[in-house]
Amino acid sequence: MVKVPNFKSTGYVWFDLKTSPRELRLDTLRCGQSFRWQTAKDHWACVLNGQLYVLKESPNSIFYGVPELESKDKKLVQEMDRTLRDYFQLDLLSLEKAYARWCGLDPNFKTKAVHFQGIRMLRQDPWENLVCFICSSNNNITRITQMVHKLCIHFGLKIATLDDTDYYSFPSLASLAKDGTESKLRQLGFGYRAKYIAQTAQKIKKEHPDEQEVWLHSLRDLPYEETKQTLITLPGVGPKVADCICLMSMDHAEAIPVDTHVWQIASRDYGFGKKQNKTLTTILYNQIGDHFRTLFGEHSGWAHSVLFSAELKSFEHRLLQEDESVKSGFNSSSSNSSSSIRKKQRIK
Repeated sequence: MVKVPNFKSTGYVWFDLKTSPRELRLDTLRCGQSFRWQTAKDHWACVLNGQLYVLKESPNSIFYGVPELESKDKKLVQEMDRTLRDYFQLDLLSLEKAYARWCGLDPNFKTKAVHFQGIRMLRQDPWENLVCFICSSNNNITRITQMVHKLCIHFGLKIATLDDTDYYSFPSLASLAKDGTESKLRQLGFGYRAKYIAQTAQKIKKEHPDEQEVWLHSLRDLPYEETKQTLITLPGVGPKVADCICLMSMDHAEAIPVDTHVWQIASRDYGFGKKQNKTLTTILYNQIGDHFRTLFGEHSGWAHSVLFSAELKSFEHRLLQEDESVKSGFNSSSSNSSSSIRKKQRIK
């Protein structure tokens, strides 16, 4: 039996990720991209690549913790730094410059950017991302998080305990492709999603027996539309789920997932009136995506995610904050005249 390490957050040495609030805020971890990070006291924690990662946020940067006994291992510290920089895509895109460009292109984005700095797209493991977004069908962030936690407890491996909280790896494809998975997931409250998760795992295992979940990484090398259409062949994956996976784990920054929030944004702020469109048809879905791709250009999916975050009830407090523009450094000459607009944009 493998002994699981038991840590205390007070026994960590903290290393600076060398970023800034304009480039990254940990609110990124709760805006509907990842569902596995847990918060406790003043830190966030999650298992990535089979290892526990612990993060803290300061007014000026993000810090990652390394257990005191391991903190002198330079290779380990450097590998953790590389993993986090890749996960948050810190070396891919200057968010401050991107925000400035998007603010110049779209007045609506400008009003939101004042309050939503530091929202980045994560570069997640494709297998984990795929299963999590199969769980997202007709669901909300809180319940998806609960379901993913159950998946890890019942099908993953316990990696570590931190401050009396257990942390697990994400289940392997092989563990979810076993007989009885669907029945077990239904018992855990996954409903119809249980079938899709089990069937997707079995399909990939059958069609790609040597690569299994690694096969999904190869989709990163395909053009966006080809990647999307390949994902749609998997059980439980429609256009929106496929776009989420393309954007959040497949390096396709032009993907625009259109859900009810994004449809509301398009309807309210960009002329896609619901009076004329009572249902989100395939044609309308594509038109909304094309509109944002044309409007924001390169990395349009990142810009769209900022607008999406502004619709989440958990972020409503940001829209209520005054003088945030002074802290963020964004030009908000229209902030006074937009106060009534912000009231209308609060989540109902």
